[in-house]
Amino acid sequence: MADQPSQESSPVEISVADLPKNLGDLVLKADAAIEQNNLGYAVKLLLSVLKAEPGFVDGRKKLRAAEMKIAGPPKKKGLFGGGGAGKLKGRAKKDPAGVIDDIEKELEKDPYNAGLNELLHDVSFSLNMLDTAAFALETIRRATPDNTKLLHKLATFYEARNMPEEAAAVYKDIVKADPTDTDAVKGEKDMTARASMARSQDASGALVKKDDKETLALEKASRAAMTQDQLEEKRDQLVQQYNEDVNNFEVVKQLAAIYEQSEDWAMAQQMYEWAHTLSAGDAALKMKSNNMKDRAGEEEIRVLESRVEENPDDEEAQAALEDYQQTRAVAQVDERRKRVEQNPTDPQLRYDLGQALYHAGEYSEAIPHLQQATRNPHIRTRVLLLLGRTFDAKGMSDMAIKQLTDANSELTVMDKTKKEVLYELGLIHDKVSSKDDALNCFKQIYEVDYGYRDVAHRVESSYSG
Repeated sequence: MADQPSQESSPVEISVADLPKNLGDLVLKADAAIEQNNLGYAVKLLLSVLKAEPGFVDGRKKLRAAEMKIAGPPKKKGLFGGGGAGKLKGRAKKDPAGVIDDIEKELEKDPYNAGLNELLHDVSFSLNMLDTAAFALETIRRATPDNTKLLHKLATFYEARNMPEEAAAVYKDIVKADPTDTDAVKGEKDMTARASMARSQDASGALVKKDDKETLALEKASRAAMTQDQLEEKRDQLVQQYNEDVNNFEVVKQLAAIYEQSEDWAMAQQMYEWAHTLSAGDAALKMKSNNMKDRAGEEEIRVLESRVEENPDDEEAQAALEDYQQTRAVAQVDERRKRVEQNPTDPQLRYDLGQALYHAGEYSEAIPHLQQATRNPHIRTRVLLLLGRTFDAKGMSDMAIKQLTDANSELTVMDKTKKEVLYELGLIHDKVSSKDDALNCFKQIYEVDYGYRDVAHRVESSYSG
C-alpha cells in the first residue's frame, strides 16, 4: 500500500456536474461517440478528461466500459498477472497522484489486467479516492470472479468502510468460486448479520429496542462457522505465537480478527491498532481499529440500557447510563475530529463526526461536516436525514423540510429508512402547522405498515376529528 500523501496533493472525487465546462463538453462528445460505436475516439476523450480530473469516477467507469467493449470478453490467460504494474509500483509510492494517468494508459491495452487494477485500487485508496478504489477491484470481480485473493481484498475494503451489505455480496461470490473457503463462508455470515444489525439502527446510531433480540441472535449466527470452543482454541494458539514474537504482523492481524469474532471489541481494537503500527500506516487497519472502538462503546451502552430497562426504578443505573452517554459523546467528538484531520476528504468520517457533534448538541458545527458527507452515495440518505434533524434542532424548519424532502425523493422503496424520513418529515410539517402535508407523510407509512410508531392513531384520528 502506498504511503499517505499530503492531503493538499490528493485529487477529490467529483461528479460530472462538478467538471468545468470545457471538460463537461468533452464528456458529452465521448457519450456521443460511444452511442455511435466510435469507441477509440471516446477512449481518447475520456483519458484527457481524467488526466485533468482524476477524481471523476463516472468518467473512469465510462472509459473502462469502452475499453472492455474494444477488447472483447476477458481471456483466461494472463488475467492474474501483474502486466505493466510492476514497473509502476515504485513510482506509485513516490507520486501516487501522478502515476494514475500512467496506470490508465496501461489499462487501455489490457482493461482486465488484475495487477494494474489492484495498483489503481492501492493508489486511489492512499489518496482517499474511495469510490475509485472500489471500482478498481470491482472490475476484477466482474471480469475474473475466480480471483479470490483480490476478491478477499475487496471484501475487506468494504468491511473496513462499514459497508457490510457490499462485503457480504463479495464474500458470497468467493464462496461460489471456492465453496471450501471457510474465511469467506464466515465473512458472508458475519457481514450479513452486521448489515441486518445496521438496518435495525435509526439514523442517530441508536439500536431500536424492539429489534434487540433479533440483533443478538443474528450476531450469534454470524459466528456459526466456528464454535466458541474453536474460537478460544484458535485464540490461545495465536496468543502463544504473539507472545513469542509481538512484531509478527500476520499473527497480530489474525489475533485481532479472532477477538473481533469473539466480540471482545476492546482487545480487537488494541490488536488492530498494533497491526496498523506494524504495517507502517495501512489505512484499512486503522479503520478497523476505529470500528472496534465504536463497537465497544455501543456494547457498553447496550448493557447499561438493558440494566435500566430491567430495573426502571434503579436511579443508580439510570445515572450511570446518562453519565456514560455524556462522557462518550464528548470523547467521540474528540476522536472523530482527529480522524477527519487525518483524512479530511473522507465523507464517511465527516458523517461520523457530524453525528457525534449532533449528539453533543453542537448543531451548528455538525452542519458543514454533514453537508460534505452527502458526497458519498452509500450514506447520502442517512446524512440527509440527520441534516434534517440538525436543522430542526436549530429551529430552522424550512431547511429541515428541504433536506428530508430530498432524502425522500431519492428513496424508491418503502423500507425502514424511508419510513423514518417520512415520519420525521411529518412531525416537522405538523410542528409548523402544515397539517395536510404532515398527514400525507403519515398516510404513506400507514398504507404499508399499520403498526409503525403512532401513525395509525395520527391518521385515524384525522378522520374522526
